[in-house]
Amino acid sequence: MQGMGAGDGLERRLMELETRLTFQEQALSEMSEALADARLERARSDALLQAVLADLRGLRGALYADPASEPPPPHY
Repeated sequence: MQGMGAGDGLERRLMELETRLTFQEQALSEMSEALADARLERARSDALLQAVLADLRGLRGALYADPASEPPPPHY
């Protein structure tokens, strides 16, 4: 029987590298999806925050429609 030659070791290393590459491609794909989800969630949060701020401005405007009833600015 013939022992393992240099070609066998090279083939094994190539297979290991191909396996690692496959796992890395999968991990990269999963991270890309997670990033897309995070960006979508952030966009939703930003939109919600803008809506809440608009509502707050409207309430503040209605509450302090009389300029005399408006509280002093924060630096006072």
